[in-house]
Order: sequence, then C-alpha cells, then structure tokens
Amino acid sequence: MRVEFDRDTCIGMYQCVAEWDGFEKDLNDGKADLVGSEEREEDVFVVDVPDGEELDAKFAARACPVDAIAVYDDDGEQVI
Repeated sequence: MRVEFDRDTCIGMYQCVAEWDGFEKDLNDGKADLVGSEEREEDVFVVDVPDGEELDAKFAARACPVDAIAVYDDDGEQVI
C-alpha cells in the first residue's frame, strides 16, 4: 500500500497528523509533511505504508478536508 500526498493542496488543518504518525506538522509552511516520502513530481510526495499502519493511513486520507491524500493498494488501485 502507498500514500500520495499533494502538499500544494494541503491547507494545514493537520487532521492527518492526528490520525497517523506518517504525517507531521510543518508550522513554518503551515502544511503537513509526509514523513520519509519521496517527491514524485512538484509538491506530490509518495511513501510506502509500513506493515500494520494501513488503517491509520486510510483514516488520515479520509480525514483530509481537501482530499490532498490518496491511498493505493498493492495493485495500484486507489482505495481512498
């Protein structure tokens, strides 16, 4: 499972941070950061979800008020 995070879309409500440790607050930019991610394209960050953290990653994506977070299964199908 992997998470894609569009940081440009993020409005800094930090609900994702409350749901999953895979996100952290960046108070300097007023946006969240996806911990350990790689920038795939400008302001789009990707990370593989560690085993056992899938549910938390899904909750983080569902909690985002602007849909800046997408979750994909191992077959590449978007699940959130």
